[in-house]
Amino acid sequence: MRVKFRIAQPTDLPSIVEIYNQAVALKRATAELTPVSAESKREWLAGHTPGNYPVFVAEKGNVVVGWCSLSPYRRGRMALRYTAEISYYIHQDFRRMGIGSQLVALAMEQSRTRGIKTLIAILLDVNLGSIRLLEKLGFRKWGELPGVADFDGNECGHLYYGFRVQS
Repeated sequence: MRVKFRIAQPTDLPSIVEIYNQAVALKRATAELTPVSAESKREWLAGHTPGNYPVFVAEKGNVVVGWCSLSPYRRGRMALRYTAEISYYIHQDFRRMGIGSQLVALAMEQSRTRGIKTLIAILLDVNLGSIRLLEKLGFRKWGELPGVADFDGNECGHLYYGFRVQS
C-alpha cells in the first residue's frame, strides 16, 4: 500500500498526539517527559497554517503513520524570519520504512515555496536514526549542547542540525 502525503487537518490531531506520545515514551526522540493531550496541542496545530508553517502527515490507507512540522524558529525575532525549525515523528509500527525521509524531503521542498532559507532540526544526541536521516538528506551538524537533557539521571545532549534551502 502506497504512502500519501497531505497537509494535516484538525481531525488528524489524535493521531499526531498518539505518534508524539510514542516518541515521549522512547526517551530519545524528544525532551518531553510526560505524554501530551490532544487538547494541549490544539492551539499548536491551529498555529501551523498551510501557507506558512504547515504540518504534513503521511497516510497509509486511511491511517496517519507519521507527521512533520515546520515552525518559526525563535518566533518574533525578525532577523530569523526566514529560518524554520523542522520536527518529524513516525508511528512505531512504520519506522525504518523510509517514511521519515520522505516527509523531511517534502518539507525541505515545500520550504522553498514558503520563502524559508534555513531549516534547523533540534534533536537529542542519542537519536541515532534521526542523525542518519538528516545527514543523508544534506543536513549538517551546526551545534551541540552537551548534557542538557536529563531523563531520570541519564543525561544526553541537544544537537542542532542545519540545512540551507536552495531557491
